[in-house]
Amino acid sequence: MSDFLKLVGEQLKKIRDSKGLTQAQVAERTGKEGFSKSRVSDIERGQTNISLKTLETLMKALDISPNELFNFEDLYMAQDIEDKKLMVDLHKYMLMERDLDEVKYVVRTTKDFLETVDAKTADRNNKKNK
Repeated sequence: MSDFLKLVGEQLKKIRDSKGLTQAQVAERTGKEGFSKSRVSDIERGQTNISLKTLETLMKALDISPNELFNFEDLYMAQDIEDKKLMVDLHKYMLMERDLDEVKYVVRTTKDFLETVDAKTADRNNKKNK
């Protein structure tokens, strides 16, 4: 599935955990026949494409607003986010909310940082090879 589905799924899981709810409790709170724990699990893992109606149902079950769901800054701080692509997408969504000058600053700073890291790595490799 798409990285966006994974990102939304991670966010739903983080919110559910912060509210102390199990997947079964969320499924029950939807009030929908056939909305099961395994469906919540699939959604949280980004394994199933969902409609906006289903997303709205989950938001109501978790008692959250769209702003809470799509505020990925808190997700960035979560320790369980390790997938490189997911982290890059998370940064992308955070940067899309910023002014162009701020994005340019972040890009320049990142470029400078990576050049510094690469130079240090090259120095270490040169010292090892001598």
